[in-house]
Amino acid sequence: MPMKFYKKKYDIIVVGAGHAGCEAALAASRMGCSVLLVTIDLDKTASMPCSPSIGGMAKGQLVKEIDALGGMMAKASDASAIQYHTLNTRKGPAVHSTRTQNDKIKYHMVMKSALENAPCLEIKQTMIEDIVVEDNKIKGVIERSGLGFESEAVILATGTFLKGTVHIGDRAFEAGRAGEFSSIALAESLKKYGFQLGRMKTGTPPRLHRQSIDFSKFTRQDSDTEPTFFSFSTQSLSNPMLPSYMGHTTPQLHDFVRKHLQYSALYGGHIHGRSARYCPSFEDKIVKFPERESHQVILEHEGIETEEIYASGLGNSLPWEIQAELVRMVPGLEQAEIIRPAYAIEYDYLNPQQLTFCLETKK
Repeated sequence: MPMKFYKKKYDIIVVGAGHAGCEAALAASRMGCSVLLVTIDLDKTASMPCSPSIGGMAKGQLVKEIDALGGMMAKASDASAIQYHTLNTRKGPAVHSTRTQNDKIKYHMVMKSALENAPCLEIKQTMIEDIVVEDNKIKGVIERSGLGFESEAVILATGTFLKGTVHIGDRAFEAGRAGEFSSIALAESLKKYGFQLGRMKTGTPPRLHRQSIDFSKFTRQDSDTEPTFFSFSTQSLSNPMLPSYMGHTTPQLHDFVRKHLQYSALYGGHIHGRSARYCPSFEDKIVKFPERESHQVILEHEGIETEEIYASGLGNSLPWEIQAELVRMVPGLEQAEIIRPAYAIEYDYLNPQQLTFCLETKK
């Protein structure tokens, strides 16, 4: 046990303020529990580090279920939506699904405000480096300066931060997201208590400067004229609706990627983690679907007040200079400037066989 303890004991401590951590903290607050939510950077609360979007097949249904249970995600999505699109409208209603493109800063601010104003809920910025266990029972956590926080239960919602490593070409560096700290000590703490950790991977595409794109070579896709809101409580639109733009890659671009596969972190042997879900990178598509002469590229706004464009479909782990050439081989992106490069990220996860059906650790 640490020498110093915070003056207050909590019912529940939540580590991590992504989608899962925010909902866990708010749910506990609604139950009347005293809650502490701890995150590395409060300015990245409910950040949308990959696609600033919500929903789609299965995920859209999950958001609506969270809303029916009193959660916040659907409300925050509607409050920050800048495009609504119902998927699978050519098929039966059972597979129709809502998807929004969101202003990522507005989403963050709406969710952070909900946390700040929730009863019995405190939020603090620090990095948790250890869990405290006595007599095989959780007692709390220890943050990086050595201060302990006591609680009856701890919820870990660490996302990609647990021993996160970002890969761009043959360069790798510790980060939970590009530009943010990786949680190294907490991963070692879990191992110390006998938990088995595995390794997963995911990635994100480059962000482009809007003014460097020739949108005339893309097909414009406007928001639904009669959108289906995520939350049962939403009555009207909160923001102007912005279009997205669809384009396609070319056989020449595919040949270029094949010639440079050895420089990819994924195919250069630098990444060993497994994908958390089926979301192949661009170089993965080229290798696994060699018969395809074209793949979709969808350009989406990251927000109302920013010039950043999310280049969906171009996620890769190639070096920045190769990414720049790759992007400019897409029709309409001949002069495109990358604001943030694509990257892959590996991170630790807890083997789910160590959890009960209610997600409590068997230990």
